[in-house]
Amino acid sequence: MGSINNKGRLFGPQHHTTPCTRTHQIGALALIIVTFFVTRLFDQSSLNSCSYFSSFSDQYGSRNDVVRFSGGGSGNSISWPHRGYGSHLSLKIYVYDENEIDGIKELMYGRDGKISAGSCLKGQWGTQVKIHRMLLQSRFRTRKKEEADLFFVPAYVKCVRMMGGLNDKEINTSYVKVLSQMPYFRLSGGRNHIFVFPSGAGAHLFRSWATYLNRSIILTPEGDRTDKRDTSAFNTWKDIIIPGNVDDGMTSHGVRLLEPLPLSKRKYLANYLGRAQGKVGRLQLIELAKHFPDKLESPELKFSGPDKLGRTEYFEHLRNAKFCLAPRGESSWTLRFYESFFVVSLSLSHARTYPHSLTYYHVGALKSYNCFCLTGVCASDLIRSIRIAFSECR
Repeated sequence: MGSINNKGRLFGPQHHTTPCTRTHQIGALALIIVTFFVTRLFDQSSLNSCSYFSSFSDQYGSRNDVVRFSGGGSGNSISWPHRGYGSHLSLKIYVYDENEIDGIKELMYGRDGKISAGSCLKGQWGTQVKIHRMLLQSRFRTRKKEEADLFFVPAYVKCVRMMGGLNDKEINTSYVKVLSQMPYFRLSGGRNHIFVFPSGAGAHLFRSWATYLNRSIILTPEGDRTDKRDTSAFNTWKDIIIPGNVDDGMTSHGVRLLEPLPLSKRKYLANYLGRAQGKVGRLQLIELAKHFPDKLESPELKFSGPDKLGRTEYFEHLRNAKFCLAPRGESSWTLRFYESFFVVSLSLSHARTYPHSLTYYHVGALKSYNCFCLTGVCASDLIRSIRIAFSECR
């Protein structure tokens, strides 16, 4: 009894294994042979595809735009386009029509439909309108959903909210209603649908974004908004940073709204053109300008009334200083950083962390516009340095 129990504990339960017979050996050898010949077959077909790639490069680009690989002793070569698609991009984007789905009009024009696209085109959130209009005229646009690679959902929700067209609860309800009517959105889980949120708040304007848009492509000017929220709606693996909207009169080719002034003709050493919003750093700049009126221009701007600057007036003031100060406001990004490029002034920006929205422009600014952004500086240290600089300039 004891020996039997010990044997069971020693060896455990017995498993019956099938012995390797001659049939198994022959089957394994046959599998190796088939694998060898199939591999050779694929190798031969890839060499014969040379003619296809050659015609591709002749049709869509010059022979300098392709990388060539020699095909060994056969004398054939394989050509592959540079930069992924080379000079040819096969992409189809479907743009939802405002009359196609119940609820889109509310997200574009408000609950009463009284907000116009023209009014939303102005200001720093105008990208939501511009991108929509560009895609409507794009050669990549398709009117057939079944052949679309991407789907664009138009909404001017930031503008509509700012102008009182919808409140936060109505925005959330409208988005949920719109998405529930999109079968292609449900089919992909939203992965191939594009949404524009043109303000620092990003997709947080849609309170239920984490439930509905967590896989969708989001275009927004700022990636880091964890300063006020536990999570950020921006995902570097799928979302795209876009610049803020700058007035067309400053960005167009040819005759512009106004041209930059030579440094020798600029009146002020620095300026800050923005609203105080109760922020300590901004209030300090406004107060500092009263003590150094010949060095620093810092009027407190308003949305309306006599203190509101017109678009031409604004850029006239912005170009009249050597430095453009951009202390942190509600978020770490600022439209003044982009606007300073077009008046060729040095931009000094204070941010809690290095904002994602500066990543694209920072290097290009140094090369093309001679701009510079100083980040990670404490607001009080920035004010102290400016005060010392102004004192030394007297």
